[in-house]
Amino acid sequence: MEVDDFEVLKGCHWPSFWHDEGNAAAIAALADAREGRSARFTGFANTAKGNRRFWDVKVSPIFAKDGSIENILSVSRDITALKEFEEQQQLLRGELSHRIKNILTMAQSIAGQTLKEGDDMSVARPALLARLAALGRAHDILMNSDENATTMQAVAETILHVQQPGRIDANGPPVALSAKSGLAIALTLHELATNAVKYGALSNDAGHVFAIWGVDKAEAGDQFYLHWEERGGPTVARPRQKGFGSRMIERALTGYVNGKTELDYRPTGIVFRLTAPLATLMETKR
Repeated sequence: MEVDDFEVLKGCHWPSFWHDEGNAAAIAALADAREGRSARFTGFANTAKGNRRFWDVKVSPIFAKDGSIENILSVSRDITALKEFEEQQQLLRGELSHRIKNILTMAQSIAGQTLKEGDDMSVARPALLARLAALGRAHDILMNSDENATTMQAVAETILHVQQPGRIDANGPPVALSAKSGLAIALTLHELATNAVKYGALSNDAGHVFAIWGVDKAEAGDQFYLHWEERGGPTVARPRQKGFGSRMIERALTGYVNGKTELDYRPTGIVFRLTAPLATLMETKR
C-alpha cells in the first residue's frame, strides 16, 4: 500500500479506501465478518501515495476463546498485473474476432468475384488459390507485427518478392498501416503484379515495374500516395470489361482507405495511382 507513515492512516474508516463497487463490497465483507463469516472480493483502491491498484481482498473474523469475535483481519493481495493482463486478453479476443470477420468477408468477396457462373474452372481455380495465398501472406505480416499493425514497406516486400527478382523497384518512406489498410493494399499489389506477369511488363524479358509511395503535404492533412507504373512490356489496350482486380481496386480499396484510385491503360504500360488521407491508413474501425 506504499505506506510510509501509518499514523496518518490510523483510525481511518477502512471501506473508504475502496471505490465504486469495491466500497460496497468492503462494507458487505465487514458485515459478514461481524456475523462470523469470511468474505472475499476484488476492487480498486489507491495506495497511500495515490497510485491505483487492483486488489484481491479476504476478510475474516478472529474468534476469542469464548467464541465471540474479537478482531477482524483483512488481507489484500495486489493483483494489478493480473487484472491488466486479463483486460489485454479481452481486447485481443475482440480484435481477433474482428480480424476473422474481415478475413472471411474478404475471402468471400474474392471467391464471389473469381468464381462466376460460366467461367472456365481451369482458369478460375488457380486464380482463386493465388488470391487466397496473397491474402494469407498479408495476414501473416499483420500477425507478426506489433499490435497487428504493419508498414507499407513490409507489405510491398512480402507481396512483390515472389515475382521476378530485380524487375520490380519498390521504394518509399516508412508509412504505418492498420490491419484493414494493410490487407487491402496487399491484395491490390498482388493483383497488379499478377496482371503484370500475365499481360504486362513482367510478361516478357525486358519490362520493368516501379512501385513508389510517399506522403504529400496538404492543408487538409497529409496525403499518402502509391504510384505503380509499368514500362517495357507489350503494348497495352484497355480491356473490354473490368475483371476482379479492377473492381477490387476501384471499389473495395477505395472504401478501405477512404481514398481515390486511378487506373490508366497507357500503350506503354499500366499506370495505377492511389491517394488517401494518411490518417485513415491507421484507422482501426471496421
